[in-house]
Amino acid sequence: MTYVFRALVVFLLAAGGFSCAPAHGPASTDEATAFVGVTVLPMDSERTLEGQTVLIRGDRIVEVGPSESVEVPASARVIEGEGRHLLPGLAEMHGHIPPPEAPVESVENVLFLYVSNGVTTVRGMLGAAGQLEVRERVRSGEWIGPTLFLAGPSFGGQSIPSPEEAEERVRRQKEEGWDLLKIHPGLTQEEYEAVARTAKEEGIDFAGHVPQDVGILLALESGQRTIDHLDGYMEYFDSSDFPLSADQLRPLVEKTLEAGTGVVPTMALWETILGVPSLEKLSAYPELQYMPDQVLTNWKEGFERRREVPPVPLELAEKIVQSRNLLLKEMQKAGVEILMGTDAPQFFSVPGFSIHREIAAMEEAGLTPYEILKSGTAAIGIHFAESDTFGLVQPGHRADLILAQGNPLEDLSALENPAGVMVRGKWLSRAEIDERLAQIADASQ
Repeated sequence: MTYVFRALVVFLLAAGGFSCAPAHGPASTDEATAFVGVTVLPMDSERTLEGQTVLIRGDRIVEVGPSESVEVPASARVIEGEGRHLLPGLAEMHGHIPPPEAPVESVENVLFLYVSNGVTTVRGMLGAAGQLEVRERVRSGEWIGPTLFLAGPSFGGQSIPSPEEAEERVRRQKEEGWDLLKIHPGLTQEEYEAVARTAKEEGIDFAGHVPQDVGILLALESGQRTIDHLDGYMEYFDSSDFPLSADQLRPLVEKTLEAGTGVVPTMALWETILGVPSLEKLSAYPELQYMPDQVLTNWKEGFERRREVPPVPLELAEKIVQSRNLLLKEMQKAGVEILMGTDAPQFFSVPGFSIHREIAAMEEAGLTPYEILKSGTAAIGIHFAESDTFGLVQPGHRADLILAQGNPLEDLSALENPAGVMVRGKWLSRAEIDERLAQIADASQ
């Protein structure tokens, strides 16, 4: 194997980056909210339902049906949906929240950036002390934010010195209440196998990277729940193989399907890490206004350093991106579990806003709008089915909803600047979202 690309980016939010006053959200009540006359994308199949009323009580959808057949309580908040489309909230399956030493405002603002773009579920992939408390504050309604599923502190070459320590840490994190285990590069095969074996005994998922000593085949055989960043797939091949063909990729695609392993592609970020887009293009992203100046400086300086000493030549990087796109398309055709994720906040990847960059990258890879939307809604609900019911616009599902101005099945950009977002039954109008975003932008300068 001559192609070894382990481009790990560690440009996380700097402590003290945000300073505007936090917004607090009260816990959901049993008061009703009704979306009336709206077109629903239920996401149980590729279809729309026109002229619907969706009734919410507390944090649950309680009724969905034609507006003439759904009785709306006189006390209910009514949100007019005519000309708009209602779909489930999206998920970020490889996200991060600031470390515990960051100011409280930093944490709350990052959580809000997710929600402002309709990201109502986040799987946090780098745990730290204090984050379990954040999870509970969000779930109780004390803070406005997406529902969090959190991995504990990572298992990697810098944190795990032996198989015995790996086993002990798995049991400890299960007892502490983390939702899954995070795999980082650097584990030896023996340490990785200790994680996999003990995780199975304890009944907890492990997910993330594929350590170099392990490789993609063993990761799939060991039951790793998700492979993030499509890690390990490109490394399986020699650099002279690129760009790859469907025939070359098919055996790995079939093994992934047989293993029941999901993938979190993070397509947009990996193009950036490989140095394919220009710094001028990245620096022009309007969402950068919500990141602290010091973070932006770090990102730009880091990108320039990578340009000076690139991880791979630009010509090879472009072939790798082409091969990753083909791999994702082949996985979709085969029925592999594809789960939306961006690795925000990270290297020009701004929480919430990065979902739109990822959606565009997935569309560029050849996925249809419905396939992309499913990867961030229904597929996530299936993934977490043992923990909660969400991901569809159906009775009993968590009231996480996006009220889009247009039909995302026709144009995915309709997801940008939604008319409003509902997270666990709490409604945030466009005006409320814009006001808070303006506060964050002002405080970030």
